[in-house]
Amino acid sequence: MEIHEINDDNTRLAIYIRGKWEEGLHFFSEDDDFQQVGVWCYNKGKRLHPHKHIKAERNIDRTQEVIFVRNGKIRVEIFGLNDKLVENLILKKNDLMIFLGGGHGYEIMENNTQVLEVKNGPYLGPEKDRIRI
Repeated sequence: MEIHEINDDNTRLAIYIRGKWEEGLHFFSEDDDFQQVGVWCYNKGKRLHPHKHIKAERNIDRTQEVIFVRNGKIRVEIFGLNDKLVENLILKKNDLMIFLGGGHGYEIMENNTQVLEVKNGPYLGPEKDRIRI
């Protein structure tokens, strides 16, 4: 699996995972990240035991996002803690990006680009949840 971390000094801003996944369960986030992100790749017959998650209070002080490019191509700009551009990446079909800190922006590069976005909530609205860089 091709994994690329984007850092600003000692802060992880994002993790980029290229399309091809390896067999098994792989988590990319650290235990203390607000967004826990992993991928599965198993063959027919693998059983994952039923479970439920226990209610636990968590203190979250920022929104973190995960995007998955289902189809098409996008340019992702990663900004550091000081709002300066750190890196540009091109994400294609089946690529995954985990945003942990700093800022980010997108440019759609192909028609019919489809992206799944997941972020922690609750959503407080654009006035309370984000600021433009």
